[in-house]
This record gives sequence, structure tokens and C-alpha cells, in this order.
Amino acid sequence: GVSGYVKQGEQHQLIVGPGKAAQVVDAMRVQITAGGVKPDDAMARTKSEAKAKYKAPMSDALRKLANVFIPLIPAFIASGLITGIINILKRPDIVGDVAVHYPNLLGLMGIFGSAVFAIMNILVGVNTAKVFGGSQALGGVMAGILSSPQLAQITLFGEALQPGRGGVIAVLLVVALMCWIERQFRKLLPGSLELILNPLLTTVITGAVAIVALQPLGGWISDAIAHGASWAIDRGGFLVGAVLAGTFLPLVLTGLHQGLVPIHVELVQAHGYNALFPILAMAGVGQIGAAIAVLMKTRNARLKKVIKGALPVGLLGIGEPLIFGVTLPLGKPFIGACLGGAVGGALISYWKVATVITFGISGLPLALTIVAGKVLFYLLGYLIAVIAGFIFTWLLGFNDPEE
Repeated sequence: GVSGYVKQGEQHQLIVGPGKAAQVVDAMRVQITAGGVKPDDAMARTKSEAKAKYKAPMSDALRKLANVFIPLIPAFIASGLITGIINILKRPDIVGDVAVHYPNLLGLMGIFGSAVFAIMNILVGVNTAKVFGGSQALGGVMAGILSSPQLAQITLFGEALQPGRGGVIAVLLVVALMCWIERQFRKLLPGSLELILNPLLTTVITGAVAIVALQPLGGWISDAIAHGASWAIDRGGFLVGAVLAGTFLPLVLTGLHQGLVPIHVELVQAHGYNALFPILAMAGVGQIGAAIAVLMKTRNARLKKVIKGALPVGLLGIGEPLIFGVTLPLGKPFIGACLGGAVGGALISYWKVATVITFGISGLPLALTIVAGKVLFYLLGYLIAVIAGFIFTWLLGFNDPEE
């Protein structure tokens, strides 16, 4: 069933959860086709209308950024969970001598879990080209150029080039430029030559600019992001964790949280772990405590039913039903949720809890991806965030809606 409903501008959004979204889309395609309308035509018309209504440059940029990484979420989830299972299998206090007796099994699972990072830049290049209207194959080629091991054998301006420098940031910059150049050649070249000359000229020109300018720029930005985020979390402790987790739910409401996705990816590429994501996950955890407080205080039967339906998926890290169905409409419980998340985020930051994934899963399942030695700290932070969200919401109170 429908877990929640959101209205943004003229858009009506039904929240059904990630597991059901694809099924609903397929079912709607069947219904639209049965009505005599081609799904592709309807989708094109809807997209054009949406673009006309939502022209804000920042919103458009964040939407494009999200569209690059959202298709990668299943791969990130699989990678993180497999890595978490491997960490469990390596612990003799939990599973005995499995790692000793089945080293090949763990080796294969390690390959399965790390495969997405081996081709990460290629996937980002392909998706970026798709989002910016370029040839997806050329987008993959650009990412391949930036990642080629042969770059290490080439010296430019007295320094050897670094394969993969800049990570996904460099790929985003280079492929965005590639798409622009490709579009210009489509306009300038005659049809008989465009098919042959456009890929050639686009690859050579973009590749040259990438190696000389954009990859170094991407490397500088990438290093600044990775080192800056790590420095802030390491040095900021309680305060930084509280601010990040406490302000994350408002970021979700505005859509600005989409701009954090490349940061998550860069942290994993640079360090092999992500200390930011578990902090932000506490924002959703604080909501659980807030929702429980509302459930215990309200006399509204409909609201109780909504909370009981939204809490199970909230525990699994799907927070939209609680945000838009419970805490945000009531006002003060939303503040209580933010404060509860801030408490959890402060502790997670202080304990230096990190995950091996970029993003994708949250809530209790995220515990499976937490680095070795920090799982209990994550679960303790989770519990405290729930309790804090409950206490703050109980103290703040709310206007109980009438039946």
C-alpha cells in the first residue's frame, strides 16, 4: 500500500517504498497503454511540463546530480551488505573458524563486494552522459581515460600523471564538458560527417582538456572534500556530529541533501570508509523516537494507524512516511526528531563510527555495513537517538489533531 503522500508544487508524490516503486511504475505503464496512450509520450509530456515549472538552477543541478547516482544505489547496497557479511564471517567469536576453513569463499565474496568500486568511475561517466544528453558510451570512455593505468607512465609539466585522480568529481566535470562539446558538433557538422567526426573530435578535445585542466581541478576538489570532511568529523567531535545530524532532515525537505552524494562516494574512494553517513543516519533515527512519543500521546485513531504503519519501515531506514505523515504536519515533533537526531549524531561522531558503503541503506540495516569494532557503538547511538527523540517530543508536546 501507500506509505505516505507529498505535494511539491504541482507534483503529487505517493510514497510506496523502494521495493515497490518499480512494480508500481510497471503497473501504471500497463494501465496507460490500455488507455490508448503511449507511455513514452506521456512521460515525455510530463517531463517537459515539470521542467517548465521547476527551473531553479540549484534545484535543476541537484536533480541532475541525484539522477547520476540514484541508479547506482542497488550496487552500493549489495556491496555494503556483502562486505558486512564478510566482516561477520571473519570473526571467530561469532562464527568460529569459517574464515580459516573457507578462504576461497571469503575471497570470492570480497570480489563481489568490491566490484562496484572497480568500475565506479565508468558507471558514473555513463550515467552523467545520459543525464546531460551526451553519448553514454563516450561518457564511459572519458571515465576510462581518467582511470587508465597507462597515465602513470606519462609525465606532464614535470610530474607523472595519476590514474583515477579526482575520482567521481573529475568524472562529473569532464563528462559534463564532453556532453556540451558533443552537442556543439552536432549543430556544426553536416549529417554525413557528424557520425564519424563528432566522436573523434569530442574524445580528443575533451580528453586533452581533461588531462591538462579538469582532472587536476577535480583532484584538488576531491582532496579538499575528503580531507575537509574527515578533519571536521575528527576535530569537531560532539558539535559537528550534532549539527550535521540535527540539520539533515531540513536538508531532505529542500532536496539539498542530494548534493552530499558525491561527498559520500569520495570519502569511500579516498579512505575506504565513510564516517559521514552514519552521523546523518541518526536524523531518521530521532524520528522514530518522536513518532513513538506521538503514538503514546495522541488520541487520534487515524494518526495512530499511520504511525503504526510507518514505524516498521522507519526502523529499516525509510523515513519519508514518518516525515510527511507524522512529524512534519504536527510541527513540534519534527523539531523533537531533529534534536534527537542531533544527540545520536554527536555520539556517533565522537565514537568515530564509520560505514564501508557510500549511501543507500540506513536505519538498523546500516549496522551490517559498519566497520569492525564499531557496530555496538552504532547500535548504542541508535538507541540513544530514539530515546532522545522521544524525550524531546514528549517535552515539546504538540496539538493533537481532531478525528
